[in-house]
Amino acid sequence: MINNDILRRVRYIFDFGDTKMVAIFVLADHQVTREQISNWLKKDDDAAFEECADTELAIFLNGLINDKRGKKEGSPHEPEQRLTNNIIFMKLKIALNLKAEDVLAIMELAGFVMSKHELSAFFRKSDHKHYRVCQDQILRNFLQGLQIKYRGNSESKAPFDWKGTS
Repeated sequence: MINNDILRRVRYIFDFGDTKMVAIFVLADHQVTREQISNWLKKDDDAAFEECADTELAIFLNGLINDKRGKKEGSPHEPEQRLTNNIIFMKLKIALNLKAEDVLAIMELAGFVMSKHELSAFFRKSDHKHYRVCQDQILRNFLQGLQIKYRGNSESKAPFDWKGTS
């Protein structure tokens, strides 16, 4: 999935303003400007659009974890240089302190049913024999379920379109 789409969706789900977005980056010990955030959130065809790099999205997700769960003692977690849907899914699950049953219920809100075993395969180490790559469809459904849970089940569309593949 495209990092900018994920950033837009998370911002929409939790109704974060620019100030809150900047604050989340600060919680991960990283400074960004409102202009940077604004450019990441613009549509792809806008002249000021900037691509959100994996590292920047990882920093944001680490900040979201710190915001929702509190900062851990010790040295801060280094942001990943390369993100996968599995890592993004895991970071959102951690930030929201979700158990497997919670994730499955959120997926069902989006009309997507899976077993606990299928779900656990996404959160295994990549060299584990039962590891499974999280496809865009899975992450989209999870984000859609979060939107329904936190914003309600309105038929109105989010203020952006899902695009691309990762």
